[in-house]
Amino acid sequence: MVIEETPKEVIVQHIKNQRTFFSTNQTKNVDYRLEQLRKLKEAIQKNQRKLEEALWQDLGKSPEEAYLTEISLVLSEIDYHLKNLKKWSRAHRVPTPVHLWPSSSKIVFEPLGLSLIIAPWNYPFQLLINPLVGAISAGGCALLKPSPDAPATAVAMQQMIEETFDSAYIAVAQGGRDTNTRILEQRFDVIFFTGSPKVGKVVMKAAAEYLTPVVLELGGKSPCIVDADANLDVAAKRIAWGKLINAGQTCIAPDYLFAHQSIKDELLDKIAQTAKEMYGDDIRKSRFYPRIVNDKAMERLEKLLQQGEIHSGGEIDRKEKFIAPTIIDQVKPDFPIMQEEIFGPILPVLTFDQLDEPLSYINNHEKPLAFYYFGKNKKAKKVLQQTTSGGACINDTLMHVTNHHLPFGGVGNSGQGRYHGKESFLAFSNQRAVVSTPTWIDLPLKYVPFKYFDLIKKLL
Repeated sequence: MVIEETPKEVIVQHIKNQRTFFSTNQTKNVDYRLEQLRKLKEAIQKNQRKLEEALWQDLGKSPEEAYLTEISLVLSEIDYHLKNLKKWSRAHRVPTPVHLWPSSSKIVFEPLGLSLIIAPWNYPFQLLINPLVGAISAGGCALLKPSPDAPATAVAMQQMIEETFDSAYIAVAQGGRDTNTRILEQRFDVIFFTGSPKVGKVVMKAAAEYLTPVVLELGGKSPCIVDADANLDVAAKRIAWGKLINAGQTCIAPDYLFAHQSIKDELLDKIAQTAKEMYGDDIRKSRFYPRIVNDKAMERLEKLLQQGEIHSGGEIDRKEKFIAPTIIDQVKPDFPIMQEEIFGPILPVLTFDQLDEPLSYINNHEKPLAFYYFGKNKKAKKVLQQTTSGGACINDTLMHVTNHHLPFGGVGNSGQGRYHGKESFLAFSNQRAVVSTPTWIDLPLKYVPFKYFDLIKKLL
């Protein structure tokens, strides 16, 4: 399936229509927003089978994995917004200092306006529609740009959106690099981009032309440390699960492993055994094991297998876009596999003797999107204090992304801005500061020639 580029005139017309519709103020009505969220939920449920089939076609995701990692996360996000939106959207009173008496102060939440949401291919449904929930919740309009590398899902989502919403409210533009270029030439009120740091820089440069605020959900090499005192059975199971979901094509997957030398061999054997327990001895035949997205990704990943000692896995089937779960031991920091985000079912392994060794390595590289540590809580506290990342799990992987009460996002090279839960509402909102001052009294303190300056100094 080939996705055609969207002509520039169509993109421009979408933006014009949405600005006109937004100016009616209809989207600012909270009841309207709640109605649209319900419509979106109903549309997803109606199209669930079609979406699952598209995700199978694009990435080989089983219906179970498609539901757990994509559809259910969006549905629960919608439910959370339906439950809390009225509370979030109310003006929020804040204290007013004495020198502003008798004024009152509040924060008013208003939509930023027209949003551009650009999604990647690895979770093509979740990472397009989840931000859309925030845009609707905040009261804005949105232009959606799916990834052409997951074409079946892109088409299914477009059909769902067009059946549910007027394009003057929510529209879809399809295409690849040419369409991205045309879209990024236009002016938006906020841009939400999920993808690589490399493309994130392109988006940020385009946004700078209009001083458009951006939310950049990027990636990078998320480290995983397993200490000598970790529960190896649990660590192996959770690392294998986090690494192999979507065949490792997950921005918060454990990218590389630092294992304490005293437990490394046992840990690697347990990870390999866990993979077989989850997917079977012949993993290629498992309907639960996804495929690599395209030939280009296959070629890139195959090159990463050429250095180090393969502990387990390594099998490749280019025709099926299959790469077996692979653990590579004896990895050195200067290997190509340690220079870029892997985005595949390959786990490079380094060893350490003292905990300061992996911490120093991690701190000397770009700030990761996620961080995973397996060990006792006392050491975990030190690890968190001496490192930074967008999110983290202690004795687990990936699970921080599932909590609506936690913000999700990166730091530095791994992104900027947060979403999920209330943070999604805030990501597409302007927090407007308002001071209301009555006219029944007009204190002379602030006026020139500052007759009461000594009193003002005491009040400030």
